[in-house]
Amino acid sequence: MKRNLSPLRPYLPWLLLLLGWDAFLILLLWLAEVQALRSLAAVILLATLFLFFSLCAVLIRQSRKREQAFREFLEQPDSRREEQLCRLLPSSQSASVRQLGQALRSREDACRQLRAQTEEYQEYVEAWAHEAKTPLSLLTLVLDNRREELPAALCFRLDYIRSHLQNSVEQMLFYARLKSPRKDYLLEHLPLRDAVEEVLEDYQPLLEEKGFQVHLLLPPEASVCADRRGLRFLLGQILRNSIQYSSPEPQLWLRWEDGDRPCLEIRDNGPGVRACDLPYVFEKGFTGSSDSRGKRATGMGLYLAREIGREMNLTLEAESQWGQGFILRVFFPAVRE
Repeated sequence: MKRNLSPLRPYLPWLLLLLGWDAFLILLLWLAEVQALRSLAAVILLATLFLFFSLCAVLIRQSRKREQAFREFLEQPDSRREEQLCRLLPSSQSASVRQLGQALRSREDACRQLRAQTEEYQEYVEAWAHEAKTPLSLLTLVLDNRREELPAALCFRLDYIRSHLQNSVEQMLFYARLKSPRKDYLLEHLPLRDAVEEVLEDYQPLLEEKGFQVHLLLPPEASVCADRRGLRFLLGQILRNSIQYSSPEPQLWLRWEDGDRPCLEIRDNGPGVRACDLPYVFEKGFTGSSDSRGKRATGMGLYLAREIGREMNLTLEAESQWGQGFILRVFFPAVRE
């Protein structure tokens, strides 16, 4: 009821004014001792109410037309909708509407140009990253086929450099992938142990350089629903974070927990994260205040891991106490066959 009467509220003062005028006329009739005072008073009141509500209906209808035209104009401020709105407004307001339309169209053109530039930049970044993969693939091929002809120390350093470059290129590609409106994720059931072992093999040079002891506590039957490339990238960023902040005798545990919330727990014995830094470990560009190693980090690894996880409906949670290592849990959706 209140909602139906709400359009009349702006006009209620006019109704009170008209009723006051009617009261004045009735008073004059009473003073004049008119015989048909009651009948005339009733006719005056009814005529006033009829006139008021008729005018209100016309004004409310016009107001709704203007409101609808204004909404359409805001959604698409072209010349046709601008003219439609101006025809429904007084000339004093039409000039303001035309200025608003010109400003909105200029802003829309600027946004369109900015979107085109952004898409062009993303395409360039993706093309550059794919081009950079060619020499990396060549380096991998040389190391695989000529390893016995090269000194072991040189092979190790080349593996180390290749791993760093490959991670940087993948970060760039996945960052561009996150910002792109086109998504090409393929969610499927994957053996978790196979995916983890592939990632460990990719980061083997870095793990060996730091002297990591890896404890793989994953049952062979553990299966998750995820995109293969996205999952490998996510796990790689978590591993790289543990390598970046490792202890003198580094260890890494990967453990699977099944149940209502299937979870992969990745734990290391590094310095951990201070309590004041823990809420921000997934923020873009955050490197923390652990030690000088944070100054060399980009702060993108865990941020990209969380964002890729969201794309695949995965949840990442971090836990740590300063000086007692870092725990990161990846929760997968409980999907049953």
